[in-house]
Amino acid sequence: MAQLDFLVGAIAVNTDKVIGACRRARDELGADAIVFPELALTGYPPEDLLLRPHFIESVEAAVERLVEEVEGIVAIVGHPSAEDGALYNVASAIGEGRVIARYRKQHLPNYGVFDEKRYFAAGIAPCVVPVNGIPVGITVCEDIWRPGPARQAAEAGARLLVNLNASPFHAGKGFEREVLLQERASETGLPVVYVNLVGGQDELVFDGGSVVLDARGEVTRRVAACTEGLFPVDFYMDPDGIEPVPGECVPHLDEVQAIYQVLVLGVRDYVEKNRFPGAVLGLSGGIDSALTLAIAVDAIGAERLEVVMMPSRYTAAMSLEDARAEAGALGVAYREISIEPVFRAFLDALEATFAGLPPDTTEENIQARCRGNILMAISNKRGRMLLTTGNKSEMAVGYATLYGDMAGGFAPIKDVPKLMVYRLAEYRNSLGAVIPRRVIERPPSAELAPDQQDADSLPPYEVLDPILERYIERDQSIEQIVAAGFDPDVVARVAGLVDRNEYKRRQAPPGIRITQRAFGRDRRYPITSGFSAARSVKPD
Repeated sequence: MAQLDFLVGAIAVNTDKVIGACRRARDELGADAIVFPELALTGYPPEDLLLRPHFIESVEAAVERLVEEVEGIVAIVGHPSAEDGALYNVASAIGEGRVIARYRKQHLPNYGVFDEKRYFAAGIAPCVVPVNGIPVGITVCEDIWRPGPARQAAEAGARLLVNLNASPFHAGKGFEREVLLQERASETGLPVVYVNLVGGQDELVFDGGSVVLDARGEVTRRVAACTEGLFPVDFYMDPDGIEPVPGECVPHLDEVQAIYQVLVLGVRDYVEKNRFPGAVLGLSGGIDSALTLAIAVDAIGAERLEVVMMPSRYTAAMSLEDARAEAGALGVAYREISIEPVFRAFLDALEATFAGLPPDTTEENIQARCRGNILMAISNKRGRMLLTTGNKSEMAVGYATLYGDMAGGFAPIKDVPKLMVYRLAEYRNSLGAVIPRRVIERPPSAELAPDQQDADSLPPYEVLDPILERYIERDQSIEQIVAAGFDPDVVARVAGLVDRNEYKRRQAPPGIRITQRAFGRDRRYPITSGFSAARSVKPD
């Protein structure tokens, strides 16, 4: 099982990786066959690169290279293929100097983060290829989530099913996959080899977790999540069938551990694959920036990071102390740049324009934009990517400043609700205390006004997050949420904030998806819309 990380669009590099893996599997591991993830040659998802003729021609040339260079092993490789006037998502079995067989993916997902019907035509036929005398049925990703393709392969004589995947992470996904695989194994009476992609691609993280199940649906091998490698699987063969030899079954991570690993992998791959020398972020002394810093250090190393604390007239002494402590505990380069002179310059320049108008969120937003400008200047000068530190709860209700704290290139915790931020901080501290206890326990504050706390503007997160989960993740109506026991006025106000702030979210940097309804690829709402679930709510 080649649980590997491929770079979207890097066809030559990916082909080299496939060939190297084939040789290692053959020479070091004695394998008869090697199974790669879905669309391994292009990386997943290649999106509109698939519409470029030269891109498809490059894939065809890569397949020819594999035909020439793969020897002594059967390689089952995913790639796009232009055939019969259409483009298909295929898995080719390559060996003996030829393409032995080719399977066309039948079920093309077109929901959530998937847009495969935009690019591909659907196949209709099974594909069974002999490997060392054993008929092996090939399926691709979504095919295993439906009973038809596996049943077709069994009826065509397969004694083993292999499934090539690019299945992205969301919390609990590993368990969901195995339930489906158990159903297919039980229905067909065949063992299943499930190989998943690993690595980050923009908002998506593919967590690996490749598994093998016997014909009864029992897991006999499970590979660690978020880990690249070649993982051998042996089988007993007899006239009645084949049986996987039990191997190491790495336990499932719990929810918080899994999310943390995915966030680290997503940051690492985004920085590395986009060839940034490092990253910079603003450190406020609050929990969001503290968690983001810990994730970034675990992803790319302290030596490639720098953090900037930018105090204002409203910054508490404890925030400065805690920011210094966080940077010191993680060993990152730290500096302090006061925004007071810049903020004062803005106020002076706008004095005549603002004459007679009371202070409001305008002055707060100016402070955030002063910080955003400073951070972007450092990012430009040093070539380091700016990480933003906003969480999903803030993004949902617009508790963030355009061109201020939303400025940056990548948002690691963009899809992480605030209550999960606290859980992740506790988990990271269990590995080694790097986030001061006071940061976790103090009331959260943007520190843009005297004695400001998040609770002044928002419901407590213990109330806000469950409402957001129901409204965003489950698409529940206000009436349904109220029926679950929430205050009608609070629910209506929260829904109104979510509806009105789509324009902000549309301008936010990409961030790692950990839920089934992340802003962006998953949840696509119009900015200009006459629909509102909270029509009666007055604008803030």
